[in-house]
Amino acid sequence: MQQPISFYKNSIVTFSDEVSKLNKHLFSLSLLRITVFVLTAFGLYTFFENWTVFFVILIVGISFFLLLLSKYTNIKKQYLLKKQLVAINEEEIKIASGDFFYKDKGEIYQDSNHNYALDIDLFGRGSFFQFLDRTATKEGQKKLANALKANQITKIKDRQQAIKELAEKPSWRQEYQATASLIHVETDVSQVVYFLKNHKRFLPKWMKHIPLVFGITSLVLLASVIFKIVEPQYFGYWIFVGFFITGKYLKKISSLASNTDKIRDTFRQYALLLKLIENEEFKVSLLKDKQQKIKQESKKASDILTELSKAMDALDNRNNFISAIFGNGYFLTDVKHSFSIEKWIENYHDTVEQWFEVVSFFDAYNSFGNYAFNHPQYIFPKILDTKQTTKVEQLGHPLLKTEKRVDNDFEIKNQQFFIITGANMAGKSTFLRTVSLHIVMANIGLPVCAKSSEYSPVKLITSMRTTDSLTDDSSYFFSELTRLKYIVEAIKTDDYFIILDEILKGTNSTDKAIGSRKFVEKVVASNATGIIATHDLSLCEIENELEAVKNYYFDAQIVNDELYFDYTFKKGICQNMNASFLLKKMEIV
Repeated sequence: MQQPISFYKNSIVTFSDEVSKLNKHLFSLSLLRITVFVLTAFGLYTFFENWTVFFVILIVGISFFLLLLSKYTNIKKQYLLKKQLVAINEEEIKIASGDFFYKDKGEIYQDSNHNYALDIDLFGRGSFFQFLDRTATKEGQKKLANALKANQITKIKDRQQAIKELAEKPSWRQEYQATASLIHVETDVSQVVYFLKNHKRFLPKWMKHIPLVFGITSLVLLASVIFKIVEPQYFGYWIFVGFFITGKYLKKISSLASNTDKIRDTFRQYALLLKLIENEEFKVSLLKDKQQKIKQESKKASDILTELSKAMDALDNRNNFISAIFGNGYFLTDVKHSFSIEKWIENYHDTVEQWFEVVSFFDAYNSFGNYAFNHPQYIFPKILDTKQTTKVEQLGHPLLKTEKRVDNDFEIKNQQFFIITGANMAGKSTFLRTVSLHIVMANIGLPVCAKSSEYSPVKLITSMRTTDSLTDDSSYFFSELTRLKYIVEAIKTDDYFIILDEILKGTNSTDKAIGSRKFVEKVVASNATGIIATHDLSLCEIENELEAVKNYYFDAQIVNDELYFDYTFKKGICQNMNASFLLKKMEIV
């Protein structure tokens, strides 16, 4: 397997070299265009009185200039693409070093009422989303966030296979990302879909051939004037007939042009991305099924979207004064292009949403494939078909640096419940988030930070970070109770892995001990599986009464008058607490 850092460094060298060559080519074309312009101007000035030579120079000069301009535009696109690819590879090296806090935190996707998102730092600064996200479209980013929150435990193996295949396509993924990022899109896909589904056609179907007939008539009339068959003023009067026909629909055409102007870049971007999907060869079923959704038409989806983009561009030319006057007056161009757009909308308004979904899917899954590629040392969990045991060797948190991270073995059987005690800062909360993230990542189909993992798929639900709310007039304690009630109701209808961190913090120690004990007994009686971290050692007594409950702890030791943590997950009950030591050490008491 390719080593990611080596791949990125080699890609930077390759693409930087291509950028340099393309830049030189662009400079040469610019000089050549200037030369053609100067020579054409000089030739026109020299042969101004010789109309035959004058027009030959004019036509040849303009043709050659436009050819160079077209070539320049095409090479400029390649130049910008390669430049963007350099930036993408440089960013990957930057992120690998731990510098990713400048990226989008995904806070708009945070939901304090979600089963686990808030508790495990799924979104926000330094979050897993911020580290993972490589999407280039708004819809792709939204789909990525929804996948992280989905809590979906079916078809995990299919998702694993899809992520594995995309991990093996780093060049294709980067081209997809670079292509999407080069087009700035202001209109959300949801707005585009709404417009397409709610647009009311205003041009009757019999208008289809009118612009063609009218244009031919205009040319015939012009020829008649040239050959002096009719008087020139009749050709001048004819333009008002074109204005009358166009004017009848002018208001609605202007409204259509305004709407299409807003969504034109969206279609251009998605057409390019659809083409990349269409032309790639995929092997696994999930990716092939998505690809097939854009291959059901007689034409490719990318070509169909390109047709609409061209019609939109043509309609946009109405803003050109000459095109607006002579185009509409003699050829009904606004009517012609509006009819093409409306015909397209009529044929494909129900299909476009599906195409957009495919593009967004690949945008989101490219982030997953990129993550798998960046961590070849991580493993894909072995998915167990029955509710057995989740057993993980050397489980670590993927956002902690390798040199500082302490990995732990973890095994929990179905319907077991662990009570974890430990001193302050000994690693309880980090361990809970590590186990939580393992479940989330395994359900998505991602590789996990472990040596091995045998995983029984299960939905996750947590209560680790409760807050009070002044706006909702709810106290901290009431918010905690609300959350716990939510968990109790949830496990009545579905299987969940429950993770709790120091519950009932909002009441006194006696109430807390009694309440915590009763709550743990209730969830154990419900045959739930899970973990609770606590400082209350009395809660550990439940192990003597209920076979499903097991005690574990994280230790803290004082070595040479310094507090020492080994962050190791151990069987038993913690005996060393450190609050008093820390108060004295920091000279607070």
